[in-house]
Amino acid sequence: MSQKRFRVGVLGATGMVGQRFVSLLENHPWYQATLVAASANSAGQRYRDAVKGRWSLARPVPERAGELVVQNASDVARIAEQVDFLFCAVDMSKEETAKLEEDYARRETPVVSNNSAHRWTPDVPMMVPEINPEHAAVIEAQRRRLGTKRGFVAVKPNCSLQSYVPAIHPLRKFGPKRIAVATYQAISGAGKTFEAWPEMVDNVIPFIKGEEEKSEKEPMKIWGAVRDGKIVNAAEPVISAQCIRVPVSDGHMAAVFVQFERKPAREEILELWRTFEAKPQALSLPSAPKPFLSYFEDDARPQTKVDRDLGNGMAVAIGRLRPDALFDYRFVALSHNTVRGAAGGAVLTAELLTQDGYLAPR
Repeated sequence: MSQKRFRVGVLGATGMVGQRFVSLLENHPWYQATLVAASANSAGQRYRDAVKGRWSLARPVPERAGELVVQNASDVARIAEQVDFLFCAVDMSKEETAKLEEDYARRETPVVSNNSAHRWTPDVPMMVPEINPEHAAVIEAQRRRLGTKRGFVAVKPNCSLQSYVPAIHPLRKFGPKRIAVATYQAISGAGKTFEAWPEMVDNVIPFIKGEEEKSEKEPMKIWGAVRDGKIVNAAEPVISAQCIRVPVSDGHMAAVFVQFERKPAREEILELWRTFEAKPQALSLPSAPKPFLSYFEDDARPQTKVDRDLGNGMAVAIGRLRPDALFDYRFVALSHNTVRGAAGGAVLTAELLTQDGYLAPR
């Protein structure tokens, strides 16, 4: 790729995922955060002042980004002229978000979004770069629909599925038919800290609005195929999910049960996890973890606090693979929800789209 660094903007930069975007871009070799934007309430303030008292990450506000003046995310014409592309993490309704993202795309400013507004738009790729990089091909059909030459929208899937879907993916040749999964999700998935949500201390909430539907249905698009300018969803496997909020700061754990059309040996599963290398790893993209999947033989692993930062928060940790009385196998898997599951996954998606020529400096 070109040695010229991209000028990148972050929409929704003051929220928890927006903060993660700003932090991840601090020392990125390809991208530089040159613009931050949020609601009208934050516009006009220096970024460090806008997030004062609400900065949620352990590392401090990046020095360069902290001096940027927050712009109004709704000022499409002004912002579109200043950046090569945008990351989006706005806190708006789906309808408002969908319109905003397409408005930027029509202004020839690509958007790589953490939001859910366009996940079910048939010509918008919803990508886990290690699983469905070929879905980027649908961007050309989207550009024809939007009437653009460089503008488009790409999204990443919900954080709840990004531990167990990567673990299932290398095993698809055995025909997974039924999956039951219970996810144990950190409070940062709700944009909260324990200071802001003291009710979660010593508590479990057995309901997260919309999560179960996303965790069951979004994998069908991820495992789908590009045909005639749109993504056609896969028909199998059938997935049943329960999503539970637990008193953990970061990291989503999944307990997974799988039945296959052709039951593999345990050793075959472990070998496929051990050797799995996808396009981001083959290309040595800056954010791609090596390895992507790591299996722990210790029955007490993975643990959220210990293993969520594996691969700088971009890897998936797996453990406790064993036979099951109702399904063929069961195991647990873990991913960092605001890194791999949110901002980091979007950054890796942008890197892949850059390498494939869909993103380029103006």
